[in-house]
Amino acid sequence: MTGERQAVYTHGHHESVLRAHRRRTAENSAGYLLPHLRPGMSLLDVGCGPGTITVDLAARIAPGRVTAVELTDEALDLARAEARTRDQSNVSFATSDVQALDFPDDAFDVVHAHQVLQHVADPVQALRELRRVCVPGGIVAVRDADYAGFIWFPQLPELDRWLDLYDRAARANGGEPDAGRRLLCWAQQAGFDDITPTASVWCFATPDSRDRWGRMWADRIVESALARQLVDSGMATATELGEISSAWLDWAAAPDGWLTIPHGEIICRA
Repeated sequence: MTGERQAVYTHGHHESVLRAHRRRTAENSAGYLLPHLRPGMSLLDVGCGPGTITVDLAARIAPGRVTAVELTDEALDLARAEARTRDQSNVSFATSDVQALDFPDDAFDVVHAHQVLQHVADPVQALRELRRVCVPGGIVAVRDADYAGFIWFPQLPELDRWLDLYDRAARANGGEPDAGRRLLCWAQQAGFDDITPTASVWCFATPDSRDRWGRMWADRIVESALARQLVDSGMATATELGEISSAWLDWAAAPDGWLTIPHGEIICRA
């Protein structure tokens, strides 16, 4: 671990959070990286979460190996379980901090971080570390959402309040919820000079996707680590969070409901 100031992971690991994260795949969350992968590569997946993207990437680069990283061994257990369930044996696991990675220089062909830098206290230092452990000419691939760019319909005032509360909580924890638009700037500050910036969106507008996303946030805003932080800090009351939860269900039930989440993406050559 490093002495660098660390941000707090705002979402926590409540079931409602993992429910959403387990729907992430290499195709829907790392499509910008996939054309650069080939069998036999070595890949570091920083902030692997429940491991669904990790295991997808491992299948694509086999017989190459993926090293999955989280801050705690408890968090890594989620990815270990995913790898066992899918019988993906070319994945190893390590605890480390992205701001001071416990790996030698020039160790990996590809270094990947999905939805990580928005939670890091010093994202530029994190990118320096991602570059350090990447082989010369290798790839550093980063993707992060941008909360201020969320768009939804119908316009419900409770969801405006939800976004304001999330922004305040994330910043109180040392994060940057609008990371997507900053990735290019951060990469330049970290010393990269060969950067390909792109963007993509998640869209929730079908009845099934609205139901999944709306029910997930209806639970998350009253039961997760975020909910506890908001109430304990006095940012919101439990009653207010209950109203926001109900609004998420109203949005999900709207036949014309729509929500898009923009993501910044960068492919950097080390």
